[in-house]
Amino acid sequence: MTEKVKVVTLGCEKNLVDSEIMSGLIHGRGYELVEDKEDATIIIVNTCGFIDAAKEESVNTILDMADLKQTANLKALIVSGCLTQRYKEDLLKEMPEIDGIVGTGDFHNINEIIDQALAGKMPIYVGNPIFNYEQVMPRRSSVQRYSAYVKIAEGCDNACTFCSIPIMRGAFRSRSLESILSEVTDLASQGIKEISLIAQDSTNYGTDLYDGFKLPELLNRVSEVPGIKWVRLHYTYPGFFTDELIDTIATNPKVCKYVDMPLQHSEDRILKRMKRPGRQKDARALIDKIRDRIPNVALRTSLIVGFPGETEQDFENLKAFIEDVEFDKLGVFTYSKESDTPASRLPDQVEEDVKEFRANTLMELQREISKDRNGQRIDEEIDVLIERYEGRTDTYVGRSQYDAPEIDGEVFVTGGQLEIGQIVKVKITHSFEFDLSGVILT
Repeated sequence: MTEKVKVVTLGCEKNLVDSEIMSGLIHGRGYELVEDKEDATIIIVNTCGFIDAAKEESVNTILDMADLKQTANLKALIVSGCLTQRYKEDLLKEMPEIDGIVGTGDFHNINEIIDQALAGKMPIYVGNPIFNYEQVMPRRSSVQRYSAYVKIAEGCDNACTFCSIPIMRGAFRSRSLESILSEVTDLASQGIKEISLIAQDSTNYGTDLYDGFKLPELLNRVSEVPGIKWVRLHYTYPGFFTDELIDTIATNPKVCKYVDMPLQHSEDRILKRMKRPGRQKDARALIDKIRDRIPNVALRTSLIVGFPGETEQDFENLKAFIEDVEFDKLGVFTYSKESDTPASRLPDQVEEDVKEFRANTLMELQREISKDRNGQRIDEEIDVLIERYEGRTDTYVGRSQYDAPEIDGEVFVTGGQLEIGQIVKVKITHSFEFDLSGVILT
């Protein structure tokens, strides 16, 4: 009987890339990839271990999947990703339900791991977290899609005091231009139209391989790949945002006018404790420059509330900063005390209920800002990538260049028959807190 494999992905889109590589390798082996966990004889849970909430979700998912050994067809439960890389010993000790584990640098051995798990062995592949993405591996998604993420670098050299990414993913290392372009070309041949370039620190791309910052060149060359219509950039580090990069985003018609730049906080005292580069005046100057040179740009950031030592005044100042800058998109995270990070040893840890209150307050504030900024797009004519059809309402749903997959808003489209994966011109007629709606222009 052919084994049936389900890959469950938790955490960020970088994890999704690794899951798709594992799925490609598994499919190449001749095993069947399935969506329904009840059908699976093998389940791989690709975990996140970044913050407490993600770790809890990972553990709960592992336990939920383990129950299928009693109620369904599950033979082997394999756990991969950041949680295993960081907490291998704890998982082995506390979770006997697991039949094999693989870290962030060894997932390319997934077929061998499956073989050992099915044979009743306990494969443990957790070594150096440095995986070489230079060799373009097969990638496979379980669903039809027209957008894909491509890793341009892995790991991180920035020593932010709150972050455990270097522990789980290793030092910063760029992929070569040739490797990335080869993968993008392959994805385009599969019908992918939108490429989202990702890294923990994408603006630093190429500095370890070449003679300087190569992100502008990479954006231009990816946009030249036949079939690619949109190129999107994620996780730009403010300290390395060059004038050349701004000009490239502004002038290349295929590069989305979308800047995802995590700032983490506004207050200089907190930024210094976080060991983040620059200060508020630098962030404001950069934001002004981006908005001046990239008209109609959508600016997204993420912030951390409740960092050790954050006072009520710091929080009020952060609120004022958000109200003044008016980001188009905003993600807010409560500080998570991660073991083995410098911030975990800082005094003045903030109470959990205070963190939650501050996060909710900022998101309510952003809800109104987003509603106002979306309202400014009424009567605009924008391109929309159609991603699904809502039959009950005879409405198509897609995204514009101003919205990233999964994390941002959508555009609801009426006025005619369309094909999934088509990019159409839409006139915006209504706006909501996070979404837009409009009619097809014929």
